[in-house]
Amino acid sequence: MNKNKTLYKLTVEDFQNVALEEIDRELNDAEIEIVKKSVEDNLNWYEIISNSLSQIELASKNKK
Repeated sequence: MNKNKTLYKLTVEDFQNVALEEIDRELNDAEIEIVKKSVEDNLNWYEIISNSLSQIELASKNKK
């Protein structure tokens, strides 16, 4: 697999879809920036990947 391939991304449309579902309206540009900053600050991608690797290792051990 190409090591530079994007594996996951969030779009403005993703933010808007959640906003419509949760607060029944779209976000304005300033609100999108607030949500973007919150995602950046709170999405611990390293921990998420590490936890997934632990689950893979556990599943592998359980198969033995």
